[in-house]
Amino acid sequence: MDWALVFNAVNLAALIAWALLILAPRWPALLSAVLYLAVGGLCALYAALLVSVFSGLIPAGDGAADFTTIAGIRAIFASDAGVVIGWTHYLAFDLFVGLWIARDADANFFGRIIQAPILVATFMAGPLGLILWLLIREPRARAKGRFS
Repeated sequence: MDWALVFNAVNLAALIAWALLILAPRWPALLSAVLYLAVGGLCALYAALLVSVFSGLIPAGDGAADFTTIAGIRAIFASDAGVVIGWTHYLAFDLFVGLWIARDADANFFGRIIQAPILVATFMAGPLGLILWLLIREPRARAKGRFS
């Protein structure tokens, strides 16, 4: 398998989805496309690659996956397959979190100027953007008397 091609494809898909999420009008159809086509597509590809590699259908290097030790995780990411599958996982989850942030920010009347840097932070370093959003949204949620 050409892992570089898969890597480039998932990066391009995620980049397009993030650009739409940050820059485009938040039409319901666009948000659905980001959720089902981009996030769902990345998740489906991740699942297919994971199952294919673990079942031996797609060769991915030496050794069995071991999620219980640092050495085992290092071995997983030592192959191109492991890197691409892991990267696809990150892209899918970060995009899902970014979509949630955008929808939550819109619902709570935060402007796009405030949202954009948080979404970029989520795109570049997922948990950093998420913690920024949680800290920014908390006072408004507290003032509303709810934390949903």
